[in-house]
Amino acid sequence: MWKDKCGLFGIYTQKEEDLFHLMYLGLSALQHRGQESAGIAATDGNSMYLQKGVGLVSEALHDNEIGQRKEMAAIGHVRYSTYGASVLDNAQPLVAKYSGGVIAVAHNGNIVNADTLRERLEYAGSIFQSATDTEIIIHLLARLPGKTVEDALMSILKELKGAYSLLILTTEKLIAIRDPWGFRPLSIGRLDDKILIASESCAFDIMGAKPVREIEPGEMVIIDKEGEKSIRFAKSKEHFCTFEFVYFARPDSRLYGRDVYKVRKSLGEELAREKSIEADVVIPVPDSGTPAALGYAQASGIPFDFGIIRNRYVGRTFIQPTQFTRSLGVRIKLNPLPDIVKDKRVIIVDDSIVRGTTSRMIVKMLRDAGAREVHFRISSPPVKFPCFYGIDTPDREKLIASSSNPTDIAKFLGADSVEYLSIDGMVKAIGLPEDKVCLACFNGKYPVLE
Repeated sequence: MWKDKCGLFGIYTQKEEDLFHLMYLGLSALQHRGQESAGIAATDGNSMYLQKGVGLVSEALHDNEIGQRKEMAAIGHVRYSTYGASVLDNAQPLVAKYSGGVIAVAHNGNIVNADTLRERLEYAGSIFQSATDTEIIIHLLARLPGKTVEDALMSILKELKGAYSLLILTTEKLIAIRDPWGFRPLSIGRLDDKILIASESCAFDIMGAKPVREIEPGEMVIIDKEGEKSIRFAKSKEHFCTFEFVYFARPDSRLYGRDVYKVRKSLGEELAREKSIEADVVIPVPDSGTPAALGYAQASGIPFDFGIIRNRYVGRTFIQPTQFTRSLGVRIKLNPLPDIVKDKRVIIVDDSIVRGTTSRMIVKMLRDAGAREVHFRISSPPVKFPCFYGIDTPDREKLIASSSNPTDIAKFLGADSVEYLSIDGMVKAIGLPEDKVCLACFNGKYPVLE
């Protein structure tokens, strides 16, 4: 399956206080965006403090360090590796001293010209401490002495290609940046006198904060003692990631002006209109397929039920980093209900099929539980091309839809049929103009490449 992206959360307050617990809550709300590592960098206006570790937020972060201090600002990160291995050296935020002081950087996305930039910097004498593309930003900053951090960033951002939502912390400022294409989400919220930045609005909800707005593509927001300032560093070239709606974002988040849950239901409704078939029950692959399955059932008039139960104490197979653990995870996390599917014509709805190995095991489970027919319906188009914008997809040859049609995929899965939502149907359900969304993984048309 695809590897998830990362989550960002930041706070700036005009008075020093313990920010650890709010940071902990914000990052916990974004845990679905990365489960390999977590970290917090915080400042009291004079010094920078860093705490990070491998694993979930609850495993990586402890209040006996940062939580004992009073801070004016902090940024945090939950990570799933899209560039660089899953080791502590690559955990974020990255903190470094340079001619302008000390700086912390947290990044969600993928810089597609990272290898070219890294090679150039190493040739010029830079020594890298990690394998992440995020560290490139720090080395570029270090080569612009004498400039304010804002001016230096304005120069650096012109060199970066690809997806980057960034949180940057100095001892005086918190800076939030979103690339001109807006691939990855980033929003502003408020809690009393605190300004918050988060990848998704669900991080505001958990602490009773109010969402204010989304940071615009090509916008830099600078927050300091003088307040909040916005700089447009590039013209907007909006290409929002459609898979945020299909899978990645939490259903209770609001992205690009749309409620994620409502969009997922609409995806299922469009799927039912396009790919209807007679059946006795519609069931989701929990939990990613649930809203779409509900929409499919309502639009088709076929009863909805839960035919597979998920063990919620096992992490998403998508997040696990090896094929062995993915295979093991499916067996221990999903269990069919024979009373729901036995002797039934079953429509099972999921958000995507990538390699097909997980879906194949699910079909076998349903067959073993007595299902008479199993029809797979996918609430997104066939994934035929890899993503270069912050999602570590398999190579194209490992994407089952890149070389197989739905009939062949059905045979591989052992299903009676497999059908996908069309690109037009997906765009209609999302409700944004087609030229404002990224469809590269479906049609191979990449908005930006090196």
